[in-house]
Amino acid sequence: MKEAMPVLTAGAGLHETLALLTSQLRPDANHKEDMVFLKDVFSERSLAYLMKIHERLRQYERQCPSPVLHSVSSLAEDVTDELQTRPMNAEEQELLHLLTSPHLKALLSVHDTVARKSFDPVLPPLPDDYDDELEEESVKIVRLVKNKEPLGATIRRDDASGAVIVARIMRGGAADRSGLVHVGDELREVNGVSVVHKRPDEISQLLSQSQGSITLKIIPAVKEEDRLRESKVYLRALFDYIPLEDKATPCQEAGMPFKRGDILQVVTQDDPTWWQAKRVGDSNLRAGLIPSKHFQERRLAYRMKVGTLPHPKSPKTPSYDQACDKDDCECEGYFNGQYIAGLRRSFRLSRKDRQGSSSDGSDPGDSEFLTYEEVSRYQQRPNERPRLVVLIGSLGARINELKQRVIAENPHRYAVAVPHTTRPKKAHEKEGVEYHFVTKQQFDADVLHNKFIEHGEYKENQYGTSIEAVRSVQAKNKMCIVDVQPEALRRLRTAEFKPYVVFVKPRVPEGRRRRAATSPGGAEQGRVTDEDLQEMRQSALQMDQQYGHLVDRVLIKEDSASACAELQSILERLERECFWVPLSWLRT
Repeated sequence: MKEAMPVLTAGAGLHETLALLTSQLRPDANHKEDMVFLKDVFSERSLAYLMKIHERLRQYERQCPSPVLHSVSSLAEDVTDELQTRPMNAEEQELLHLLTSPHLKALLSVHDTVARKSFDPVLPPLPDDYDDELEEESVKIVRLVKNKEPLGATIRRDDASGAVIVARIMRGGAADRSGLVHVGDELREVNGVSVVHKRPDEISQLLSQSQGSITLKIIPAVKEEDRLRESKVYLRALFDYIPLEDKATPCQEAGMPFKRGDILQVVTQDDPTWWQAKRVGDSNLRAGLIPSKHFQERRLAYRMKVGTLPHPKSPKTPSYDQACDKDDCECEGYFNGQYIAGLRRSFRLSRKDRQGSSSDGSDPGDSEFLTYEEVSRYQQRPNERPRLVVLIGSLGARINELKQRVIAENPHRYAVAVPHTTRPKKAHEKEGVEYHFVTKQQFDADVLHNKFIEHGEYKENQYGTSIEAVRSVQAKNKMCIVDVQPEALRRLRTAEFKPYVVFVKPRVPEGRRRRAATSPGGAEQGRVTDEDLQEMRQSALQMDQQYGHLVDRVLIKEDSASACAELQSILERLERECFWVPLSWLRT
């Protein structure tokens, strides 16, 4: 029995017709190869998509709304006059009130303005005097609409042919949004002005001075650039960048300035030297040029070689912070009369002779040069251990006091890591509460096996904070707060701890100040001289230069109360909001 042919309905679309046609192809002995070829062509998914797009465009064309009248305002006036010439019922009075209201009259006026205007694109006629050498189909006339924004394209002069070539299209700019201009296109005219013999700077000036619509005569590239999907690569900038001060940039106006700590979305890395990127949170949709990681590292290496850049591994002078100025303090573990396990006087003054602990884990500081760090959004999950909070402070910040105050206000949510010591246990102390009391031999063995985040010596006794002590706090689902020397950050910046680093520095007055009753941090400290203030400024500046790229938040300490409130707010946000963290922390 012969199979019946399917019947197409009147409303069948092109893609439906194509599907039915494909199903009817039956290869025979004489035309087997031809039939297989046709079936493969008709079965292409891209062809089906094109048919659907064609149908949607035709449907939109048929349903495109068009105004019934071009003078609705006049009709409304006529109706108003007619209503006012005779008695009106309630509905007619309401209609008259609506037609005479200023808002509706303004709306109808706008309708008439739009109805009379043609929004179809109007292309200029092809010029009659274009070069005869060019075939008609090879010339493209492009009209773009731009406001005061740049065109979003850079040009260069081809060394071999001398032609003016589109070198780069900035993502999000006017040229990119149009989809009509591509890398490699040859530019012949701008608004009817030939650019064949003009210098690139003259052409750039001509393009920048054009406002409103701009008409370009272009010879399309032989192979147009594939339009890439927007990249999902996010970077944290580890340095400041000012394009106007960078003589190497191909176009200073196209460069994107940024500051250390800004989050950048890299749109394309097609050019190995100059990436295109957007600043996250910036309202500007147009991408800008930034130096690539490889290029930035190469020129930093060159500057260091010629001596214009200091070596990043040069020795660093540590700054110290004292929590109590008494030689034999008995206030360990107490704050405002309340005992809190693990709180003790800082032993930082003894760290001048401390041994440095080894560091591991991925860290932008491990790289010889600071350029970019790839990051991703992260939010703490309900059953996940809290993030580690690390406080570092410049001279005069007194961060141990700040840490004690925050924990004293909420000891059930926050805690410190109980430190180790080799000093003898006092009568009122308990093992594992104030300290973990160990022998010098055990302490030295733990140092040798890299079990300490940092350690030091004070009055011939060893003190240190171990990694296990931090883990012990987190295991209780408490947020662990540690205050360390900034060198220890490389030890802590791991996927396990995901530390949030707060840099605390006191607000130091700029004016001269010979004597003062209190320190800039607000705590009683006696007299503060100009030399003290200058040392505090220098300490904060030096710490920022050396470790600022590892810091998530800078806290300016006006006084203890306000600093405590701000730190408390930071800790609460950590538990409920998203933050940018190194991508390497989320891959493990």
